[in-house]
Amino acid sequence: MSSVVVVLLLFAGLSESAGRILPLIARRPGASRSTAILLLLTGAVVEGAVFALWPLTARTLAELVRSAPVTDGATPVWTAGLAAPLLLAAVLAFPLLGPLLHLLLFIGVGAGLAGPLAATTGLNWWAAAGCVAVAGAGLGVAVEAVRRLVAQISAIGVKEPLA
Repeated sequence: MSSVVVVLLLFAGLSESAGRILPLIARRPGASRSTAILLLLTGAVVEGAVFALWPLTARTLAELVRSAPVTDGATPVWTAGLAAPLLLAAVLAFPLLGPLLHLLLFIGVGAGLAGPLAATTGLNWWAAAGCVAVAGAGLGVAVEAVRRLVAQISAIGVKEPLA
């Protein structure tokens, strides 16, 4: 993975994290600026890592579908052309700025990943697209579960002010 792709994935993760975390920080009046920045940067790294794992997870699912490992060892990887729309999709993840467009862009990025996955695994395009979709949905559900768990744990430590 080139450094340009890594930077694009980190910016996409930062944007996705900002779209998810800033509304939470805005609703919490006692949140400090340093906590907000720490949460934002941690979320950026996590979201960027999830984006980076998407092709690898899809490849693993494709091998399970084929019931035999692919012998060439080539894994579809992110390119700048595939990661740039992902960055745009992350920018649109801000609340109320277009969840439908955000979803459509993710579908487009997934379709872009399906072609290289089909070529490297020998699956047809539809099966590869299914593997990409299941991998993306699975990673998304896993991150959302962790996000909710962290929110519940952090809510336990917040005490309501006595009036």
